[in-house]
Amino acid sequence: MRDLKIPEVRHPEKARRPDNPQPKKPDWIRVRAPGGKGFEATAKIMRDNKLVTVCEEAGCPNVGECWSQGHATMMIMGEVCTRACTFCNIATGKPPEELDAFEPGRVADAVQKLGLNHVVITSVDRDDVTDGGAEHFAQTIRAIRYRSPDTTIEILTPDFIRCGPEALEKVVDARPDVFNHNLETVPGLYPEVRPGARYFHSLRLLQRVKELDPSMFTKSGIMVGLGEDRQAVIQVMEDMRAADIDFLTIGQYLQPTPKHHRVDRFVHPDEFAAYEKAAYGKGFLMVSATPLTRSSYHAGDDFARLREARLARLAGAPVA
Repeated sequence: MRDLKIPEVRHPEKARRPDNPQPKKPDWIRVRAPGGKGFEATAKIMRDNKLVTVCEEAGCPNVGECWSQGHATMMIMGEVCTRACTFCNIATGKPPEELDAFEPGRVADAVQKLGLNHVVITSVDRDDVTDGGAEHFAQTIRAIRYRSPDTTIEILTPDFIRCGPEALEKVVDARPDVFNHNLETVPGLYPEVRPGARYFHSLRLLQRVKELDPSMFTKSGIMVGLGEDRQAVIQVMEDMRAADIDFLTIGQYLQPTPKHHRVDRFVHPDEFAAYEKAAYGKGFLMVSATPLTRSSYHAGDDFARLREARLARLAGAPVA
C-alpha cells in the first residue's frame, strides 16, 4: 500500500531528479495558514463523504480562504494521476482502484450539504479508463443537477487524448455551465512541463466544445514563472481566442517540492495587470490574472460576472 504522504512514493518518477532550489516567496503571494470554524466544517463534509479535493492534493495556496467560505473543488476518479506533469503535486502512477460508481452521489450530497450556488468538479487523468472518465464526469454532473438543481456547475477536465470523440460528447451532453480545460503553459514548454499532453490537442478540445454547444462557456488557464516570455503568453491568448474561449486565468507557478519544475521567477503584480489588460483587449469575456489566481479561485463570483459580460456583449455594451 502506497503512503502518498511520502514525496518519493507520491512522485516515484521524480525521485531521482536533481533538486531545484525553492526560492523565497515575495510578500505579494504570502497567505495565512488555514483554520477556523468554516474551514473545519468544510473539511468534515469532505471527510464524511470520503471525497478528495484538488485544494489539498495540489497544495493550493488559497485553501484556507476558500474552505472557510464553504468552497472546495472536488477531485473525482481517485487521487492517483496517470500523468506525470513536472509542475503538479498530485500523486502519480497506476491508480490502484477502478472508478467508484457511488462517487457521483457522494459529490452531489456534499454539494447539497455545503449549500453551494456554484461548484467546481475536477479530476485526475485516468488514461487507464477507456473513455478517460468522461461518463463518470457526466454522471457526477447529472447527480448534482438532481440534488441541487439551482447550483451552477463548472468542470475542469483532462484532455481525453487517448479517447474517441464520443468521450467529449458525453461530457458536453451532460450540460455543465462552464467547461474548463487548462493549457497550463506555453507550447514551447510542453515537452518539459506537460510531457503527456499536446498543446494543440488541448486547444482543439476547447474549440470542439463550442462547436458541440455554442452556448456553453469555455475556460482555460496558464501558469507564469515557468520560463516563458511575454510574447509566448500573448500568443497563447491569440490561440485561445481563435478557439473562442471565453474565460482566461493566469496565475503564478509555485514549486511544490525541490523535485518539481523550478520557479524561473516570481512575476510582479503589475505584469499580471498588464496581461489582464491585454487579454481583455483580445476579446475575452472574463479574465482573472493575479499571482494567486487558480482555476477555481472565486469561481462562483467569476461565473456571475461571466454571464453579465455575455449579456453586455449581446446588448452591444463594452465588456471591460
